[in-house]
Formats: sequence, structure tokens, C-alpha cells
Amino acid sequence: MKYLFLSLYSVAFLFGSVPVEEVKPGDEILGLWWTDDKRAKIEIYKKGEEYAGKIVWLYRTKDDNGNPILDDKNPDEELRKKPILGLNLVSGFVYEKGKWVDGSIYDPDNGKTYDCVMKLKKGKLEVRGYIGFTMFGRTVVWTKAS
Repeated sequence: MKYLFLSLYSVAFLFGSVPVEEVKPGDEILGLWWTDDKRAKIEIYKKGEEYAGKIVWLYRTKDDNGNPILDDKNPDEELRKKPILGLNLVSGFVYEKGKWVDGSIYDPDNGKTYDCVMKLKKGKLEVRGYIGFTMFGRTVVWTKAS
């Protein structure tokens, strides 16, 4: 019995001394997310105190001629030469009172950038792009990718 107690105490001591990495408020969105249509996978990362995201996977990366699909709708002519894969899609977000605000989202389908707010709801990321006021926008739901 003495050895059983000693063994249990040792195990409890070892597990109690292992540092548990704490997730900071706001960092719950870090990682990979599927877009609503599953055409892309976005990696949300932290840059200083801001959250951003880039396209790390596309369902189709090359056109019919085998060339990379480019950001050809971008209003900046120089950026039209860049591939969509690797493109920074979301940027400038800060975490505030349960949501990520003050950011923007770029839509490579039309070349426009929108103000954006994001929030987690039941493990899914609601991404709302808008112009001027949040009521004038559209929400898509991204799901966590493994």
C-alpha cells in the first residue's frame, strides 16, 4: 500500500508540474479554416497584436494552360501578376469583447476589399464583410480545418 501511495503521488506530482499552455483571449481563431464553399483554406495567424490570414490551399491553383491562377481582378496592376495561393486575404483585426474588429477582407473574385468583423459561434467562424455599416454586408461561415 505504501508503494501504491508513493507511485500515485509521483504521477500526480509529475502531471501537476507540466506547464499547460494557456490560450490568450482572441487566439482561439489561430489556425486553419475552410471557407464556406470549401474552395480555399485560410491560415489565421497573429502579426504582433493583430490577426491576419492568408490562402494556404486552393481547390484549383492552375488554369487550363498550367499557369498559376493570378489575382487578375486586383485594382493594383502590379498585384495582378501575383498568384492567389499565398495571398493575404484578411488583415488588421484586433480582438475586442468577444469578436475580432477593425479588420478588412479582400475578395479575389471581384478585386474589392471590405471592412470586416469576425466572431466565433459554436466553433465556427462568422466572417462578415461590409461597406460602411455592418448591416450592409454579407456573412459567410468558415469551419475549422484539421
